[in-house]
Amino acid sequence: MFCFQTFERESIQKWFDSNHRTCPKTRERLGHLSLAPNHALKNLITQWRETNNYKSPNTEGLASPQGSSIKQEEISSLVEELSSCQLKVQRRAAKDIRMLSKENAESRILFAENGAIPALVQLLTYPDSKIQEHAVTALLNLSINDTNKKLIANEQAIPTIIDVLRNGRMESRENSAAALFSLSMLDENKVTIALSDGIPALVELLEQGTVRGKKDAVTALFNLCLNQANKARAIDAGIVPPLLLLLKDKKLNMVDEALSMFLLLVTHPQGRYEIGQLSFIGTLVDIIKKGTPKNKECAASVLLELSSNNSSHILAALQFGVYEHLVDISETGTNRAQRKARGLLQVMKTSDQLP
Repeated sequence: MFCFQTFERESIQKWFDSNHRTCPKTRERLGHLSLAPNHALKNLITQWRETNNYKSPNTEGLASPQGSSIKQEEISSLVEELSSCQLKVQRRAAKDIRMLSKENAESRILFAENGAIPALVQLLTYPDSKIQEHAVTALLNLSINDTNKKLIANEQAIPTIIDVLRNGRMESRENSAAALFSLSMLDENKVTIALSDGIPALVELLEQGTVRGKKDAVTALFNLCLNQANKARAIDAGIVPPLLLLLKDKKLNMVDEALSMFLLLVTHPQGRYEIGQLSFIGTLVDIIKKGTPKNKECAASVLLELSSNNSSHILAALQFGVYEHLVDISETGTNRAQRKARGLLQVMKTSDQLP
């Protein structure tokens, strides 16, 4: 039995070292204990951190941006001000919590322990656009802590964050998408976000957003689509056309993100049907010809998945002139790209499509 789940390597290794021979999530007995790195998810998380200027958790300090430790009195005061009857005070408190929680792991814990999360969730419903922006961004920052992810979901925040994603100002929408990505790191939240119609809202941002908004949307969608049922929801929501635009618009510099998303969707039958059009095959071949080594690797992976299920796709790729480039990649590409190129050449040989 094969188990296609994504786990933190250290945690799943401890599970195996404890003599478990089943998948921790499905409890299915495993035929082998081999681990394969989820390169696509790792790359998207790295890109998200760079875009949003977040440090890795293991490099976070415990000091405030001003260099001094955050005092309990300051935490309590700011949380209390979130419930002030003065809009100006609430706005300033939400902004301060947003700033203090951005790069300070200690503050995320303290703000949550002092009741900031329910107060911030309440502020999401305010018509004041700046309060809404500060509140959703503060929740994004607090959600970096795994315990806080659960607390935020337990406060029924997800539907409200999705409402901001649909109707807020652009920066609020972008930060709402980033918050959904962070919250979706918990499997149960993937389901909640989907059932709250978060996927169509993210697809809409993918179509309409700024470059940063598109990056936040595609990263959140990728993580949500690690859940098999969510792949169909994303396809039904119309994710394929905007992804194709990301591939074709080189100015956006989002080919990596789009290809990673296509590689995930192509493992679903409906996804293969939606993306296996002639124009898409031509685009893939163009990337295999002219893309970066990483792009070529991912494009070859997508084409292999398509062709393994439908030989007409490999015939179309041959008509676009893919053969000589696959031969080149099979000899000079990255290790993974070489395997995928050889796999495609084998598909051609098996289906008698070699030139």
